[in-house]
Amino acid sequence: MPTALISDIHGNLDALQVVMADIEGRGIEEVVCLGDIIGYGPNPCECIDVVIDHCAWSLMGNHDFAVLYEPTSFNTSAEQSAFWTRRQFEIETDPELRRKRWEFLGSLEIRHNALGGLCVHASPRRPINEYIFPDDVITAPNKMGQIFDRFEERCFVGHTHVTGVFTNEPDFYPPQELTEGRYTFDPGEKCIVNPGSVGQPRDRDPRASYAIVHDEYVEFVRLEYDVEAVVSKVRAVPEINDFLGMRLLEGR
Repeated sequence: MPTALISDIHGNLDALQVVMADIEGRGIEEVVCLGDIIGYGPNPCECIDVVIDHCAWSLMGNHDFAVLYEPTSFNTSAEQSAFWTRRQFEIETDPELRRKRWEFLGSLEIRHNALGGLCVHASPRRPINEYIFPDDVITAPNKMGQIFDRFEERCFVGHTHVTGVFTNEPDFYPPQELTEGRYTFDPGEKCIVNPGSVGQPRDRDPRASYAIVHDEYVEFVRLEYDVEAVVSKVRAVPEINDFLGMRLLEGR
């Protein structure tokens, strides 16, 4: 049974709704999330509600952690958006809904074994906040070696908002370098799969990104959504830096 793998929604409800509609249209019944449901975007509460209702499980991302606890090592824009996001949870007038959202955030896992491997938000070495960048296969081979030593066969991560597959050659394959945008699992090769970001892609492609994991392969999906509408929502919130909306137009 295929599983839809989403990550890094970042409060972008418009993108999330398009992704969820596509998943439903394909008849995929299981959806899982690698974290960063909130932070940056203008609709954090609505995005949490969608994940609660439709995802079998979700992980703790660094922005989820920041809202639940404290933003650490964040730049000013990220910190401001975290505090604003927390405020949206706090001002909810329905006590049951407010309790449900906070309890969900507090129950998010750090690691989860599923999809034939290990699932984390960031990396198997530092599951909440270590970035695994495509350039690391060339510039940081020791780092990559240590990361690959932390799991047996497959690992699924988000955090960088860059779609693609790392292998222990080491190498990195963006979807456009894969046949039909699919990577076939090789029992003799370790891999790290990043489904990209639903709500804030950073690979110069503004379309929402997610992945579908099958028993033998993973395929990547990109979807158009109304980016301008989200930019306008961001501009309407003084506490969210306009840059966090404008970057969506270029996928950066």
